[in-house]
Amino acid sequence: MPQLTTVLMVLGCLAVLAPFTIGADLDIKKVKGPKDPGGTYKHPATIAELGNGDLYVAFFGGSGEYHPDQMVWVTRLSKGATQWSNPEVIADTPFLGDGNAVIWQAPNNKVWLFYLTRYGESWSFSRVKAKISMDDTKTWSDPINLTWELGTMVQGAPIVTRSGEYLLPVYLEKGNDRESVGPDSNAYFLRIDPKTGAWSETGRIRSKRGCIQANVVELSDKHFLAYCRRGGGYGPGSEGYIIASESHDGGQTWSEGKDTAFPNPNAAVSLIKLKSGRLMLVYNDNMYERTPLVATVSEDGGKTWPYRLVIADGNNAYGYPYAIQGKDERIHLVFTSDKRSTINYVELTEQRLLSSRSGK
Repeated sequence: MPQLTTVLMVLGCLAVLAPFTIGADLDIKKVKGPKDPGGTYKHPATIAELGNGDLYVAFFGGSGEYHPDQMVWVTRLSKGATQWSNPEVIADTPFLGDGNAVIWQAPNNKVWLFYLTRYGESWSFSRVKAKISMDDTKTWSDPINLTWELGTMVQGAPIVTRSGEYLLPVYLEKGNDRESVGPDSNAYFLRIDPKTGAWSETGRIRSKRGCIQANVVELSDKHFLAYCRRGGGYGPGSEGYIIASESHDGGQTWSEGKDTAFPNPNAAVSLIKLKSGRLMLVYNDNMYERTPLVATVSEDGGKTWPYRLVIADGNNAYGYPYAIQGKDERIHLVFTSDKRSTINYVELTEQRLLSSRSGK
């Protein structure tokens, strides 16, 4: 099984659905598809568990990735319900496209929506914004700007550190090219002190080809591990790997990003620390295609990954996996498929993951 090498277009009409193969005994459910409210384009999606037990999914949707009608939508699965609610808009910047929504409830019960607004022809003209709900998503604040530098974006889940601070993954996408992530692109974090409201930036994660969309876990006191999406293009190749970086000062400074042995087709990944202390990584096990979608588990802080479970396979593209672990330890995973028109949800248990030992 892979080990770290450090120690460490646009949809104009409804797509024809491609073959979709799911992993053994997994019950993958469609949250919303192209015919549902929210536009024919629904991508990417993130999920949060609210204090009342509801599951809350945010995504950006409209008629296409770079269309100005892109808005941030949300849908809810109320606790005990079997159907997701009709999507509703919670962020819409007039005349500009919004995207990459991250929904998250902090320990003080404030619900945060992080997202971006695009001010030009590519994602390199974006800035990160936020809205806050104080009443379990019934109402939302006006938007505030978190970054002013053009090209700054958000995608990964925040974490709460042992110090009580929040680390929000953000990144700078450079190159102004819709088909390639420039080598100057880098990942970093906004550090939030909830007691004072103060925000600060950490150091940057840089790598030879560029890297974006970090996911971070706290391994021990001051020791953090981040996995990032690689830079470069999207075509067939043999050098696309997830990028890893480490911090030994509480996430303030980061080592140079290095290739892991996990392939990466220039696609988002999801890395979380489970309540047991194990790490779970969800990624596309392919150099240049977003299939299959695989979950793997480490019991030693990312040194080895002996468990491997195929979530979805087949002639499709499974994009932007985003996983959380709920209060009852169930794991909730969302991802998109069918040419970025469909949001999928699957519930996992740690026991199910540990029954998939690869033997490698």
